[in-house]
Amino acid sequence: MYAFVTIKRPVLIGIVFVIIICALSITLYNTSPALPSIAVNEEHIIMLDEIFRTRNKAFLDKDLELIETLYNKKTKFGTWAYEHQEKKMEYLHNWADKQGIKFTDIKSKVKIRQVKERGSGYLINFIASTEYYYTYENQPEITNSFRIGTYHSMNLDNINGQWLISKEWYTDPFADSLNTDNIKVDEFKQYLLSSSPRDFSKLNKRRVSAVEYADRYCGAASAEEYGYTYNKKYRDYNPLGGDCANFASQILYEGGKFRQSGGWRYEKDGSKAWVNAHAFNSYMLYSGRGSLIAKGTYNQVFKASFKLLPGDYVAYEKKGKVVHISVVTGADSKGYSLVNCHNTDRYRVPWDLGGVTKVLNFGWSA
Repeated sequence: MYAFVTIKRPVLIGIVFVIIICALSITLYNTSPALPSIAVNEEHIIMLDEIFRTRNKAFLDKDLELIETLYNKKTKFGTWAYEHQEKKMEYLHNWADKQGIKFTDIKSKVKIRQVKERGSGYLINFIASTEYYYTYENQPEITNSFRIGTYHSMNLDNINGQWLISKEWYTDPFADSLNTDNIKVDEFKQYLLSSSPRDFSKLNKRRVSAVEYADRYCGAASAEEYGYTYNKKYRDYNPLGGDCANFASQILYEGGKFRQSGGWRYEKDGSKAWVNAHAFNSYMLYSGRGSLIAKGTYNQVFKASFKLLPGDYVAYEKKGKVVHISVVTGADSKGYSLVNCHNTDRYRVPWDLGGVTKVLNFGWSA
């Protein structure tokens, strides 16, 4: 089920898109003192670059055999890592079919944070910023793109002269993905393919400022010039379960110039409504700063998603509880709404990509 909400206060006027998805953080970095850190060198960079080039090519070509060459499937964790990529590939292509798009290229930039020696190989902690390029079936001349930032902990072992992945953990937006079995795929694909770009040139300054903040501080998905970092003025709540609501609150406050209140505030720490996705959504609705505009299944809210404006938010719900918040930052060449968020960091990503949702709320503007 999905729902749309709009904010009533005059700071930002418009529709808020709230969608509900599970985006819980996982522990990504091994800090075991038994493995001393070593200096990052060219070999480590070359290894990771080659792995991502191969994996991205395999995703584009839907080539499972090529992906399999990267993994040490003699280990349990290596097998699990491979099986995750298999599931991810299937989801991406199913989603592309649903949208009527074709992925034309995938490029990754890797930033190594730490390297430790282990047995016959390395444990490497790193950030990967991956950009996906796509075109619509009836619009091959126009290329759209989005970026996803992920935080990895990877074990690489040298086996018979080849570097293989024996373990890999990272936050992944495709780990709990939207089931397309009951979606009206043909109907929505035709609707999407017949849609046109949307004009956001007349957005008010607060919405524009909110989007600028969202783009600047979307972490591993942001532009390389920003260093793939969050705003250091605020605590990172990923280790405590997720930073999505904290980021959405920052966007509204720092970018959209929303006033803080007793229930929604940040001092040395954020209030519950500031940092907790469910409390954030409840506060916006029940305080009168937001109002519900649509609710139902994906089938029921698909068309309403085209009404979302940059600066609105999307809340994702699972089992009756809002577990993730994204903020709308634009639309692609067919007017499909795009979002930014933290946890798995996103930059201008289609709002439903990687979102398994039973209930979606669309809503608010301030």
